[in-house]
Parts: sequence; C-alpha cells; structure tokens
Amino acid sequence: MNPEDLPTPEAEVDSVSPEALKDRIDAGEDVTLLDTRMQSDYEEWHIDDDTVTTINLPYFHFLEDDIDDDVLEQVPEDREITVLCAKGGASEFVAGALKARGYDVNHLEDGMNGWAEIYERVEVTNYDGAGDLYQYQRPSSGCLGYLLVDGGEAAVVDPLRAFTDRYLEDASELDAELTYAFDTHIHADHISGVRDLDAEGVEGVIPAAAVDRGVTYADEVTTAEDGDTFSVGEATVETVATPGHTTGMTSYLLDESLLATGDGLFIESVARPDLEEGDEGAPDAARLLYESLQERVLSLPDDTLVGGAHFSDAAEPAEDGTYTAPIGDLKAEMDALTMEESEFVEVILSDMPPRPANYEEIIATNLGQNAVDDEEAFTLELGPNNCAASQESLAGD
Repeated sequence: MNPEDLPTPEAEVDSVSPEALKDRIDAGEDVTLLDTRMQSDYEEWHIDDDTVTTINLPYFHFLEDDIDDDVLEQVPEDREITVLCAKGGASEFVAGALKARGYDVNHLEDGMNGWAEIYERVEVTNYDGAGDLYQYQRPSSGCLGYLLVDGGEAAVVDPLRAFTDRYLEDASELDAELTYAFDTHIHADHISGVRDLDAEGVEGVIPAAAVDRGVTYADEVTTAEDGDTFSVGEATVETVATPGHTTGMTSYLLDESLLATGDGLFIESVARPDLEEGDEGAPDAARLLYESLQERVLSLPDDTLVGGAHFSDAAEPAEDGTYTAPIGDLKAEMDALTMEESEFVEVILSDMPPRPANYEEIIATNLGQNAVDDEEAFTLELGPNNCAASQESLAGD
C-alpha cells in the first residue's frame, strides 16, 4: 500500500507548517517527532537538532485496527508529538490513529518535502564591502547561497533551480535588478539554477575550468577565468580558481570582504575530493585542494569572511545567524588548515561520508547532459549534501 492510498484518519488532527516547526526548533524548544518513513529513508535523512527527539516507526505499524502494544509503548504519552512522513499523507493517518487513542499529536504539513521548501535569507552583518550581502540557507540539505545587492543591481552565487523565482522576487524587494547568477562548480547535491535564471534574462556565469567536464551549454552563458572581475553596483566580484573538490572548483571574492568558497572550504570542514575522479583520483585531488587552500584562500587577509556552499549539523553559526567565519578564526580552530600536505591528505581521506544521493544523475543534469522537469529535479536533491570531507566538524579539533 502506498502512503497516499491510506484510509481516512480515525480522528481529525491539526497540521503544523514546516516554518512553524523550524521556529520552535530555532527557539530551543523541546520537540518530539515521530518519523513514519521507512527506516532506510530515515537513516539517510531526517530532522536533527540538540532539542529534537526523533522516533522512527514506519507507518505500516499503524495500519491494523489493533496496533501492537510494543509499538504504542514507543510513542510518549506525556508530551506533544509531531508526526511526519515524506509528503504528509501517511503522517496524517498515523496522527489520526494516535489521537483516537488519546495521544497529543499533530502532523507536519507536506512532510519532508515541505521541510525541503524552507529557504531563508539572512543578512551577513559582518560583511564590510560595498552594498549588502545576504546568505540563503536551506536547512533540509544544508545548501547555502549568497545575494549581493548594491546600486540597484544584484548577483546570486550558487542558486538552486527550485528557488529561481525567489531570487528574482528578493532582488525586486530590495529595489534591485538581478544581473548575475554565479556557479562555483558543477554541483553534485542539488540542481543549479544558473541556466533557469539565465533564461529569465540574468547573466549566467560558470567557471571556465569546469567546461571540460562536459558542459553542454557553455556557449549560452558566460565562462569566468581565474582573475576575471564583475561589477555589481560599486561592488566587485573576483573569480578565484580553487580546484580540489572538483577540477573546476572556483571561489568568488565579494568586494574583498567575503570569499564564497563553494565546496572548497566550509566553516566546519574542508571539501571531499572524490566526487569527480572517484576513490582512485581522490589522493591527487586532495593534494590539489591543499595547494588551493594554502595559496589562494589562506593567503587572503585574516578578516576576510569565508562562506561555503553548505553547512552540516556540526557547523556553529556566527552571531548574525550566518554560516560564515573569518579566515583567521578558521586557521586557529581547524588543524587541517595548518597541517603539512601529507597529513592533510591522510586526514581528509580517512572519514568521508557516503556520497550524496543521486549524485551522478545530479552532476549529469548540471552538465546539461540530462534533462529533468521541476518535480524530478526537486526529488533528486532531497537529502543531505555530504560534500564535506568529514562527517564530524574539523573546527576546534
């Protein structure tokens, strides 16, 4: 039986929006979730936080009129429970069955798909370049992007296809026209929005160094070489080649204040080096990453902010709520950045997480070799990003 074909819930239950649930979690409230997806789906990707308690009981346990006592015993009776599933159907049924038995329950509207639609814009208050800078945050996958606004113009770095309209609306709200959409590299965890924005009249920009991977649309967008600069009002965006995570990995220095590092460097870890060349090519890619970090990133002034394209559960946000940090702080807190090359390579190859779900199909889509509609694109990128080299934070080590 598909979750969508479940019978009418035994009792009416309230729904909670994904945004409201996130507000509760952000406020530090104790939240108890009953995740009714299959165990494999739960283990791959679920809502996690210090104040969140999650119980995984697949929905089929609740299909019988007489639910087993050992199942019900796993559901707390002394607190509110939010039931969730993939799309909201199974969770409503399960919540109804529990409410009919006296439990205090509601269910998550649109399930984990709804959770994946949360996309927040947070101002980077420590940015001291021209104009204003914002960080986009997608908590479901840890994806980060950047919106630079100055003088009636705007540019977005690492846009997601699922939020194409959002960037245009936000620029308009900020009295600006979106003029550029930059990709740092060929992403392996989400579908890029650069081509969709380019089709809307925004100038799409991809690294020239990424074209040789098989990009089919290079003639339709602008290709940025190392050292190229772009103007956004009075602000300057400079292209900085930082290969290692991929051969075409490129960072963008936003008005000499923040380096958008893509998947080269995060505030809690460094890039994994195996997604382009696999396990065999990972050691050479790790050595290339070491050179990029030492020569192109860590050589910048210590007060230059670093902002990656992702954050993990291990990342600690700055006081302004953004996942950014000064280079000097990262040097002091992340031993991997001060290691000799051989030790660095050994460390980042030793604890790599599973590769992102559907990464080969996502890469093919971002290269333009594979065409998917919006719904399939959204489904492909559900789940964690897994683009860092370590499953745990390397900061403070």
